[in-house]
Amino acid sequence: MITPQENYPKLAKVIGIPDLFLKREDLHPYGSHKGRSIPVMIDHYYKDGERRFAISSSGNAALAAAIYIREINTRNANPVELDIFVGNHITTSKLEYLQKIADKNIRILKKERPLQALIQVSQEGVRSLRQSTDDTALVGYKSLAEELSLIKNLSAVFVGTSSGTTAQALAQYFLENNLHIQVHIVQTSSCHPLSEAFASYDGPEEDSIADAIVDRSANRKSVLSPFLEKTGGYGWIATNDDILVAQELASKYASLDISTNSALSIVGLMKAVYINHKIEGAVVCILGGN
Repeated sequence: MITPQENYPKLAKVIGIPDLFLKREDLHPYGSHKGRSIPVMIDHYYKDGERRFAISSSGNAALAAAIYIREINTRNANPVELDIFVGNHITTSKLEYLQKIADKNIRILKKERPLQALIQVSQEGVRSLRQSTDDTALVGYKSLAEELSLIKNLSAVFVGTSSGTTAQALAQYFLENNLHIQVHIVQTSSCHPLSEAFASYDGPEEDSIADAIVDRSANRKSVLSPFLEKTGGYGWIATNDDILVAQELASKYASLDISTNSALSIVGLMKAVYINHKIEGAVVCILGGN
């Protein structure tokens, strides 16, 4: 078991369900659930002889890549290089964290359009670690699905979602193994191209305080939406007020100080309970990281 998955009965009771587990991907050694997939991608291409990588990330995926490549470089004489393209509006705390890991082989590059910068260098032969367009990324989340499936009577999983890669991998695993487990995605009031397939948004126009949900391309939408429907899952949209309520409940009833991004999964569950979405059995909310 890579990360804890513990039952929180007090939080479950106040939300209105019998059993609630929190999957603590925020405690993953690489900082978030992205640590399941990014190292697998790097290993895959490293074995093919590739030594130059690049990523466009708001923080979590970049952090996983930087930590893992630093580990590789401590074991090998021939260093691996990583360019991390970040936007001009990256939060100070995430930028400072990345800067602590950066060295001559791991470079942080601020760009007005980080995704375009990634596409350009990938066209020049650098290996992109963009999860939304590379199905190698799905492989790493198998371990997460396997761990979740150990929970007795598990009926639904809620996960904050940007590109949809994690959700697609979970849904595929559950469907392929005939496990009747719903997969629900949760996006934000300012970025919800995947959840729009399920619910329209008429809430406030705001910049979300959950800043890890940034992928507007929705490259996985055509595949992800049918998968979620087959599992019985749904797509939810969280406002800033929703997120703050979820954080408050986690603090009061689970004694956990969770990030705004981790709180998204709890928001999705609260919304599902509110509209009486049919869920029979235990529920997992994935706390994805910062």
